[in-house]
Amino acid sequence: MATEEPEMNSNSCKREEDNAEENNQEIVGLESYIKHPLQNRWSLWFFKNDKTKTWQANLRLISKFDTVEDFWALYNHIQLSSNLMSGCDYSLFKDGIEPMWEDERNKRGGRWLITLNKHQRRYDLDRFWLETLLCLIGEAFDDHSDDVCGAVVNVRTKGDKIAVWTADYENRDAVTHIGRVYKERLGIPVNMTIGYQSHADTATKSGSTTKNKFVV
Repeated sequence: MATEEPEMNSNSCKREEDNAEENNQEIVGLESYIKHPLQNRWSLWFFKNDKTKTWQANLRLISKFDTVEDFWALYNHIQLSSNLMSGCDYSLFKDGIEPMWEDERNKRGGRWLITLNKHQRRYDLDRFWLETLLCLIGEAFDDHSDDVCGAVVNVRTKGDKIAVWTADYENRDAVTHIGRVYKERLGIPVNMTIGYQSHADTATKSGSTTKNKFVV
């Protein structure tokens, strides 16, 4: 004699489906509130060249962040570098380091410097600066990321500049590795070089240019 298959209760099926939906909604809802932490906490600074004030009085801390989501919220809220007035800077530094040569973490260091011509403001400045920021917060320089202090973009009439600052210009391995990775990330052609200058040389230069300690 054939046995009948047990009859499924339609109400119990619906309850199970409802429970599953509720559980899924809970999980998705929770995921959306979980932020992705960065390895370091970062501070974004803004400098406006008001000649009636001292240099330090013109430097202002905008915000600090330590998650991917908070970085993008901040980046999407502020003006693009290409829209800033001439004489203004943005600086992104690890929390606790101020964007000045005199800071204890900076004074023995230097910078990889990218100099842009006037035409590059429209085509390259914002792209290069964003890539620089992503290199910093994403710890793109492998084991040598600890040597990175921060980065600065200078908006100037004669030509804009972007620089990545490192902690110790005598740490050749770290400095050259950072320079090679940075050049590659910006997509700078192999036949073009970028230079690294120590802050001590920049502070005491006698001419308009500072001698490069390294080039890549």
